[in-house]
Amino acid sequence: MDAFLSTLSGLTRSKVQHLLEQNLVFLNGAVPAKAGVRLRAGDRLRLCLPEPEPVQATATEMELDVVYEDAQMLVVNKPRGLVVHPAAGHWEDTLVNGLLFRQESLSGLGGELRPGIVHRLDKDTTGLLVVAKTDQAHQALAAQIAEHSARREYLALVEGGFSCEEGAVDQPIGRDPRDRKKMAVVPGGRQAKTHYRVEQRFDRCSLLRLVLETGRTHQIRVHMRYLGHPVCGDPIYGFAKSGAGPCPLMLHAQRLRLRHPVTGEALCFETPPPQDFLRVLERQRPR
Repeated sequence: MDAFLSTLSGLTRSKVQHLLEQNLVFLNGAVPAKAGVRLRAGDRLRLCLPEPEPVQATATEMELDVVYEDAQMLVVNKPRGLVVHPAAGHWEDTLVNGLLFRQESLSGLGGELRPGIVHRLDKDTTGLLVVAKTDQAHQALAAQIAEHSARREYLALVEGGFSCEEGAVDQPIGRDPRDRKKMAVVPGGRQAKTHYRVEQRFDRCSLLRLVLETGRTHQIRVHMRYLGHPVCGDPIYGFAKSGAGPCPLMLHAQRLRLRHPVTGEALCFETPPPQDFLRVLERQRPR
C-alpha cells in the first residue's frame, strides 16, 4: 500500500509511512494495520494530509553593509556566502533574518519567508540588492524589474577569450532535464536575455560587464556556460579547472539603476568587487 500511495500521490514512501503511523490513511473506511497491506481491485483509499505548520523567518543579529536607506526601501551590498532568504538548510542565517533584526517592518508581498525581497542574488554572488520596506515600494520596484526599466549590471570573470567586443544571449532557461537541481538552456524554457561587453582581456580569461534584461535563476551563469565561457570559479556550471586559477565564483552585482518607488527620482548605486575578486584579477596576465 505504501508503494502504491507514493506513486499515486507524489509523496515519498517514507512520508506515506509516516502518515500511516499517524493513522491518516484509510482503507475501505478503516485504518490499516501496516504499510505492507496488499491491495486488491476495488479497494478504496483515503489519504488525509495534515495542514502544514506555518513557518516564519526569525530575526538574527548580523552585520549588514547598507548602501542606501529611507522609509520605503534599502539597498544592501551582499557579501559572498550569504543566502538571501530562508529555505531548507538555511533558516536562521540569511539576509532576510538579518534585515528583520534591524528593521521592524518589511514588505509582506514576498511571503513570510521572503519579506521585502524584490529580486535575488545567488549565495556566492556578491553585490547590490534592493529591498522593499512597504508593499507600495515592493509593487513599484517589482514592476520596474518586470518592464526592464531597472538596470542591473554585473562584472564577471569568465573562461577564455572573445573575438567580439559585445553581444547578447537570448536563449530560454529551464530545469536541466538531466539534473533537476541545475538550470540549462532548454527548448520551451522561460525567455531569458543577457547582454555582455568585454571590459578587459587576459591570457586565459576575460572580464565582462553584463546587463540582465530578464532575471531567471542562475541566468548569467547558465548563459555564459551556453557560450562556452562559464564564470570562473563556478562550482555548478564551470570547468573542473579554471583558467584563472583557484578562485571563488567571480560574479559581482556592481551597479544598480532604478527609480525611487514613491518619488520617481532616478537613483544609481555602485559598489566595487570584494577583495577576493580583486586579488584574482591582479593575478591575471593582460593579453
